[in-house]
Amino acid sequence: MTVNPTKDQDKETVDKKSGSHDKNKTMLERDREFVNPVLSRAAPIVAERGEGAYLIDVNGDRYLDFTTGIAVNNIGHCHPKVVQAIKAQAEKLIHTSVCAHHVNYIELCERLVEITPPSLNSVFLANSGAECVEGALKLARYVTGRPGIITFRGGFHGRTHMCMALTTSKLAYRDMYEPLMPSIYTTAFPYVYRSHFPNDPQKVVDDVFEQLDMLFAQIINPKQVASFLIEPILGEGGYVVPPSGFFKRLRKVADEHGIMLIADEVQTGFGRTGKMFAIEHEGVEPDIMTMAKGIAAGMPLSAFISRRELTSKWEAGRHGTTFGGNPVSCAAALASIKVIQEEKLVERSAKLGGEMIERIKKMSAGKKHVGDVRGRGMMIGIEFNDEHGKPSKEWADKVSRVCFENKLLVLTCGYKGQVIRLIPPLNLSEAEMEQGLAILERAISQK
Repeated sequence: MTVNPTKDQDKETVDKKSGSHDKNKTMLERDREFVNPVLSRAAPIVAERGEGAYLIDVNGDRYLDFTTGIAVNNIGHCHPKVVQAIKAQAEKLIHTSVCAHHVNYIELCERLVEITPPSLNSVFLANSGAECVEGALKLARYVTGRPGIITFRGGFHGRTHMCMALTTSKLAYRDMYEPLMPSIYTTAFPYVYRSHFPNDPQKVVDDVFEQLDMLFAQIINPKQVASFLIEPILGEGGYVVPPSGFFKRLRKVADEHGIMLIADEVQTGFGRTGKMFAIEHEGVEPDIMTMAKGIAAGMPLSAFISRRELTSKWEAGRHGTTFGGNPVSCAAALASIKVIQEEKLVERSAKLGGEMIERIKKMSAGKKHVGDVRGRGMMIGIEFNDEHGKPSKEWADKVSRVCFENKLLVLTCGYKGQVIRLIPPLNLSEAEMEQGLAILERAISQK
């Protein structure tokens, strides 16, 4: 839709008469007039550009960005090497769809095989996290001939109609969209902090597998299950890290019943957790792995990867995409992966992220409203409680608001919005880390 220039001029005139030149306010008014209100945005600013760890709004105000477009800008905003790769590719080839092969698609698939777990060697490129999840599930169902999908409570897998049925991180993502896709079953995730055994992670894991056994005994025959679909660390569900050993047991159950294990690395991939992919922390190889967000430094791209012995059973043309694997997006991904490796950002994520977690634990000591600090690498969650020890959205919102007022952008998550998640760029400088932690400490320490 074309914006009416006369209306815009009138708004700018009103701002000038009042002595204000708040471009941000003017743009937000236009947003409210023309943008579908179902699209929620966390911060009431209109970004004009990004520079490394900062977002700059239309007024020129700089915000330290610990959201990175929800774990997308892993190498910061507008990394020069990615920008150059995008420019160079846009001058040569922008789109082919399935009408032809192109060089970047092939080279990116080769690179993804190199950096993912050893057994994974067959790649399909798509556009978004939800799209690659659905593709992975189509593969699992097709190859196994089984209908059932088992997900884990608190997982987020996307907003398409099928993915809503897979998502249980928060009711709002699926409420009032029924009927949802059938043959999807949900079991417990080992969320130690909110469990009946918060001081005994092993008991929590045992309980999870007892519940899985009950699912098999009462609701679905494991011989009818095509796959387990699970995030190695819950994302929207609260940045919950499972206890060590959980994934090895899940891999064993999957193997016993011929069930495929799908690791949803959409939010956890590309160095975010201090490994290239979070499943590497567990020493377990999935049958299929999905990835998106951090893959292409902000360009729309996703992928799922499996074993050739599985994908060779999938007939050509039984799955496809118009825009997936776009040449420009692939160029950005190749450049971004190269930056992550050359600048050793996986190692930096582990080091700096570990320091941040320890610092936040220290600043939170003695504060009853801070219930738990957890994470891996630069995927960090801070869970808040009310005076009764129950999840506190009020505290999370309050901390988020104070951070914003001090020019630090953070996001909330969790089933009641009770968790602050920190997702800074992996190449965050130590000075920027100090700046962010100082603001966070003020926010957490308020009365």
